[in-house]
Amino acid sequence: MTLIGCDFSSSPTKRKPIVVAIGHAQAGRVQLQSLERFQTLGAFADWLKQPQAWVGGFDLPFGLPRELVETLNWPNDWLACMQHYAALSRAEIRDIFKTFCDARPVGGKFAHRATDTPAGSSPSMKWVNPPVAFMLHAGVPLLIEAGVTLPALYAPAAPSAPATPSQPTRIALEAYPGLLARELIGNTSYKSDDKAKQTPERLIARKQLLQALEMGQTRLALRLKLTHAQHDTLVDDASGDSLDAVLCMVQAAWAQAQHAAGHAQYGLPACDPLEGWIVTA
Repeated sequence: MTLIGCDFSSSPTKRKPIVVAIGHAQAGRVQLQSLERFQTLGAFADWLKQPQAWVGGFDLPFGLPRELVETLNWPNDWLACMQHYAALSRAEIRDIFKTFCDARPVGGKFAHRATDTPAGSSPSMKWVNPPVAFMLHAGVPLLIEAGVTLPALYAPAAPSAPATPSQPTRIALEAYPGLLARELIGNTSYKSDDKAKQTPERLIARKQLLQALEMGQTRLALRLKLTHAQHDTLVDDASGDSLDAVLCMVQAAWAQAQHAAGHAQYGLPACDPLEGWIVTA
């Protein structure tokens, strides 16, 4: 089974593309095959629609906090909620969420999903630093449109008359590279988009993170396998985007192993079907 890991951007460019790591796993070893880069959402959408079977980890939120959805009186069915959300502009989302936050006490401005605490992730309604609300807004509709299955949240309807060969199974899971990185190197920073912050210390941290992955020093019981050239590419990308894509791919490998062992939901616990869950959290 092909594995993918996606470091997503809601506004990709040539300088800051969407990065997808592609690989496979066997006997506890996760082999990186290639890194793909997409400079536009359209190019990424076209790639998602290709007839290929995979299990993927995507670094973007797949759901909004139930508390937020219910306060705003939005649909509390996941698909209906995502369709409602996708129909809004980013400016509208920012205004609605800011109004929600302004009405709440200091220290509790944002609503959180249940998965945020164990994952240590930002609330999915944040629109700055990082703008994960816009990542959800840009990314989830592409997955739905491509007919991808999101365990615990969404399965596309089967066509009534299969006039064409059935689409291979594509499984998308919400991943979070920071969760795996923290397990290996604590809160040490290993990346920055700011050239001035791309320091020797962060370079060393990327090397330490990769060494720990290659030695299998994680509770996921997986070892990353890289060529020397791949290792150098991941170390040299000071933005950390390539490394984050690989971390998501390792999380996807764990999920695929859970499914192979009989876990129908790819290792996800029972979770709120509106909010979703971050794999391995």
